[in-house]
Amino acid sequence: MSKSRNLFFLSSLSLVFIFALAYNFADRNITKLPSEPRTVNAEYDFDLRIIAAANAANAPRQTGGPLGLGRKALDEEITAWDLDIAPDGTGLPVGSGSVSYGEEIFSEQCGACHGDFAEGVDRWPELAGGEGTLADDDPLKTVGSYWPYLSTAWDYIHRSMPFGYAQSLSDDDVYAMLAYILYSNDIIDDEDFVLSNENFLDVEMPNAEGFIIDDRDMTEYPVFSQDPCMEDCKVNVEVTMRARVLDVTPEDDGS
Repeated sequence: MSKSRNLFFLSSLSLVFIFALAYNFADRNITKLPSEPRTVNAEYDFDLRIIAAANAANAPRQTGGPLGLGRKALDEEITAWDLDIAPDGTGLPVGSGSVSYGEEIFSEQCGACHGDFAEGVDRWPELAGGEGTLADDDPLKTVGSYWPYLSTAWDYIHRSMPFGYAQSLSDDDVYAMLAYILYSNDIIDDEDFVLSNENFLDVEMPNAEGFIIDDRDMTEYPVFSQDPCMEDCKVNVEVTMRARVLDVTPEDDGS
């Protein structure tokens, strides 16, 4: 009996020691972030800065809501998530990048999946080619053949690429990489071309006219958003034709 008690005591002591080590590690490395955190890429540490700012500001939790959870977002947090680029260029940062530099960083950051010439590797997406295939049974949708706005490509690359290390590219890197993708699609043919926020809207995408404006908010929503009629919806009801005359009733042929 004494051996079992001693074994239980030693096991409990070991667990307490392990939990103490885990708490100490978390307390030093997770909950307390440095005021100026550093990562391998200065453009990639904005999220750490935001958390540090929130800790420094000691932002109060929201107590007036129905659940009493959360807190008001900091201006830094809102700014960090405000990444979208509109087709008219709204939101584009100042910057520029050449085709030659774009080829270099594309090979380093994207070539493993998309190929050195944006042709795709294995089943990873192709970014170039596909011109004139959209009407085919198996169309090839690439930046050059399908995307109507260049801003979509800039936004997606900046927001989500490279895979596994999103938002690690500088603005100039994104301009350069997109310039190389345009060159790979023969949308531009000058190896010395430099894409920037100033000439961004001058680039014409081949499928820019292949999409229509979604006007359902004006043409459909008002019609189908009204309160439904439940009674006396039609003054007179008149039968104008019979299904048998119209020959729309299926016949039973006994099969």
